[in-house]
Amino acid sequence: MLPDKRQIEICISPALYHKFHKDEAIVVVVDILRATTAICAAIENGAKEIRPVSTLEEAREFKNKGFWVAAERDGLVQDFADFGNSPFNFTPERVKDKTIVYSTTNGTHSIRMAQKSAMVVIGAFINFSALKDLLIAENKDVVMLCAGWKDKFCIEDTLFCGAMAEALMASNLYGTSCDSTYASIDLWQVAKGNVLQYIEKAAQRHRLKKNKLDDVLEYSFSFDKTKSVPVLMGDAILAYKKDKWEKFLQIKKGEAINY
Repeated sequence: MLPDKRQIEICISPALYHKFHKDEAIVVVVDILRATTAICAAIENGAKEIRPVSTLEEAREFKNKGFWVAAERDGLVQDFADFGNSPFNFTPERVKDKTIVYSTTNGTHSIRMAQKSAMVVIGAFINFSALKDLLIAENKDVVMLCAGWKDKFCIEDTLFCGAMAEALMASNLYGTSCDSTYASIDLWQVAKGNVLQYIEKAAQRHRLKKNKLDDVLEYSFSFDKTKSVPVLMGDAILAYKKDKWEKFLQIKKGEAINY
């Protein structure tokens, strides 16, 4: 590890994030099954913005104010919501130009947790190359935050982090002294020959199967289905565009901003 390389760390649970937080780092939030995959799909398909909220109470309040709402707990869509948590819900016909308030079991909580970092971006296999290119261009340390399952370790998020860490380190611009980064890369090395077969070990895969929600598996582990990188700007997630991001950085924290 050379001292001039940017560093990669992988936080395998939101419960450990306080050990990994760096004000100056980019945080990649990862919830492969299914929140971050769904967010990437929604932004790619023309959603104006997504507003992540941590609680169902907040989501319901926004619904009562007339917002479109996506909300689930334990994989199941809530009775007051317009959308569940499947990426297939967020088609261009349903989301184009809409603001969507979003609350999920694990993913949106992790996004809010990371919001004080230099940059919070949304990671999934489906936007893998676009995300990798943005991380390299931003040239900052990277912390990948696995949303996991109710603060527990999960396989699918760790596999993504291992794949991304491997790709970033192959650029020779990144290094690591983080054990969980090396462990994630090792897990990815074991799984990458047949990820869908390996993911049969994952608890979340079987939760989805039980609820007949596992039609998303192949899509969720497919590389580069989308070209957008969703980024958190204040209270909203939007597609990354350099001019909008630079404008956002000039706005004082807490001010309202219209895009």
